[in-house]
Amino acid sequence: MEWTRGQRYRRLEEADQAEYQDLLNTVSASQYRQTFHIQPISGLLNDPNGFSYFDGEYHLFYQWYPLGPVHGVKYWYHVQSKDLVHWENVGIGMRPDTKYDSHGVFSGTGLPLEDKLLLFYTGNTRTEDWMRIPYQCLAIMDKDGNIEKHSDPLIIDSEEGYTDNYRDPKVFKSGDKYICLIGAETEKHQGRVVYYESEDLKKWKFRGEIQTIKSENEGYMWECPDYFELEGQGVLVISPQGMEVEGDQFNNIFQSGYLIGEPIDFKEGTFKHQAFKEFDRGFEFYAPQTIQTPDGRRILIAWFGLPGVLAGTEEDGWAHCLTIPRELELRDNKLYQNPVQELEALRKHTLVEVAKLNKTSTSMTLPRCYEAKVNFTEIDANKVGIKFRKSAKEEVLFYYNLAERKLVLDRSKTHKVINKEYGDKRKCNFSGNELRLHLFLDESSVEIFVNDGQEVFSSRIYNKPGSNDFEIFVENGHAFIEYSLWEL
Repeated sequence: MEWTRGQRYRRLEEADQAEYQDLLNTVSASQYRQTFHIQPISGLLNDPNGFSYFDGEYHLFYQWYPLGPVHGVKYWYHVQSKDLVHWENVGIGMRPDTKYDSHGVFSGTGLPLEDKLLLFYTGNTRTEDWMRIPYQCLAIMDKDGNIEKHSDPLIIDSEEGYTDNYRDPKVFKSGDKYICLIGAETEKHQGRVVYYESEDLKKWKFRGEIQTIKSENEGYMWECPDYFELEGQGVLVISPQGMEVEGDQFNNIFQSGYLIGEPIDFKEGTFKHQAFKEFDRGFEFYAPQTIQTPDGRRILIAWFGLPGVLAGTEEDGWAHCLTIPRELELRDNKLYQNPVQELEALRKHTLVEVAKLNKTSTSMTLPRCYEAKVNFTEIDANKVGIKFRKSAKEEVLFYYNLAERKLVLDRSKTHKVINKEYGDKRKCNFSGNELRLHLFLDESSVEIFVNDGQEVFSSRIYNKPGSNDFEIFVENGHAFIEYSLWEL
């Protein structure tokens, strides 16, 4: 179905109750609804927003168009959790209902301050001739969950030299000043992060660009900036649009990754850093946000999807979800990602406690949603790996090709293959004679953590209900294998 501009900018408030209930019924009947991922009650979910720990709970908002699986006029939808695992649907956090966000409450971040949660976001507006004017806005949530928008924007329009692609404020304190990062596109179509500073969170002074090391393949727009420091290093998170494919890298329509180096000098705007690294080697991952937990961990959640491509569930009236929360650790100038320990609460019961294999393969039928740990050690073979959501005609394949020294995720034999123009395999370089896999399989997604988070492959997958076999294999050789399984 082609959605007109008028349909995309129709508000939930304009739909009658019966129409919306029909949509909710269609969504709830979808065979691909997730069981432990954050997903929209209807319509389209995209960027996580305002991720914060406030008043004893984790709060998260996501971009939401409620009336269909398309990018329409955006709301913020609010969910909250005490444990990062069980999330409660709170309801609409912000609506596009002022002159400064008339065409969408776009992405932004949260800043807990005393007894309030400050929510910074981009207000999207359009003139009569459809020219965009972005505003950086503020809303304040109290401990009862009431949200009130500040009457005036904090920053009006984009600065000279930048296009109207100017959004996604990230606000934090650095020394005695507050910093606001904004993702931007220059008039020469180069992706950049600019920044402002403030002493009171109300009056903001433009300071210029974060001076990153320029490259020939940096994209035309950097969305959703985030910044934090870990183990004495500065980490600038960006989601570039427009990067060119380089071998196994940057094969998705858009990318998400980070620059790591010395902490940013916000007095001068300088950042000495290494090359851009992708967060995830899979098919769908974008617009991550991070927070620091009360016990000091750095946690990431991302959009389990991408702009401009299919989600796979459009005919069911909904699109996309968020990733499971991941703990970040800095090792060898690289961010390692692992599922947060709280996710162990999802385990219903143990399917296989610990099993060891001396043969080259084993196969079993499993429930739809499970967690698996599979370790291959002392590998002397051409390939080792796993097949899951498998039947006579379907399977998803993940393996280590020792001859090519590559990890490979292959979803070419799923029931429904989406976005074929971007390929059905993802690869990355890998070496060594040990492969440790930690797998989370939900109804329509998989997240595979390799060797304690050294690499991660995330993918939406759509297989038939009867495709539930799981196989561990060793090809042309041998390896020691140990595995454990839990139903989720």
